[in-house]
Amino acid sequence: MARLQALRPRLQATAIRSPIMQPGSWRTDQMNSTKRGYGYAWQKARAGYLRSHPLCVYCLRDPAYAPIRDMAPSTAILRCAELGLIVPAASVVDHIEPHRGDQALFWNKANWQSLCGTHHSADKQREEAAQRRGE
Repeated sequence: MARLQALRPRLQATAIRSPIMQPGSWRTDQMNSTKRGYGYAWQKARAGYLRSHPLCVYCLRDPAYAPIRDMAPSTAILRCAELGLIVPAASVVDHIEPHRGDQALFWNKANWQSLCGTHHSADKQREEAAQRRGE
């Protein structure tokens, strides 16, 4: 029986590494989250917002959650238990319109929405990428 020969690699290593952040981005010179505005004041404001808006707005778009959309959060949570639905709990306060370092937009509560981690990390990021591409 003949021996198998190893195949040569078809991909070559790139000579330069792609930058993680875009040059000229509002984040380039402010690497940590505190310097970008997400310090103690933000943590307090975020916690207060999640207390008053504990449900994910993207989850509530699902037709299964139609019966609880207009209920007070505490009533909605109890109704989910009655209906056998998973409570659409939010864990992230998201900026609807990206603030890009604009402090007025950053602190504008009308620009905030509560999201669960899944929707913030997947759907919201996909929407923002599509906006950047002009779709």
